[in-house]
Amino acid sequence: MKTWVKIIDIFIILAVAAITFFAAYVVYIKPQEKPQVIIRGQDGEWTFPLNAEETIIVTGPIGETTIRLSKNNAWIEASPCENKNCVAAGSITKQGQWTSCLPNNVLLMIQGTSSGDASAGDNNVDSVAW
Repeated sequence: MKTWVKIIDIFIILAVAAITFFAAYVVYIKPQEKPQVIIRGQDGEWTFPLNAEETIIVTGPIGETTIRLSKNNAWIEASPCENKNCVAAGSITKQGQWTSCLPNNVLLMIQGTSSGDASAGDNNVDSVAW
């Protein structure tokens, strides 16, 4: 009887270890979704990879907003709005970041993950949010 108990114990330990390794793979090691730049304007929505080299012109109610994608950065380069806060905001580079030109109804955001490296701190809670 004791022999069966040891075999069942070993089987349970191996099953728990396998489940633990599988969960760790799914959460930490599995390839992550590539970051994408999403641009929304009054005429529709466009999606580009973050590493694209593009200049996009989006037409809004007050004119044309120019958006640049270069070297894993996305930013509003020019806009017809009065105070140009959207241009002064600078570039976005990480998942969850966004910028917009509210007077011209243009939204620029990044979805997906910034890096497959969890140690890079891209998806961690920062001290301000915490």
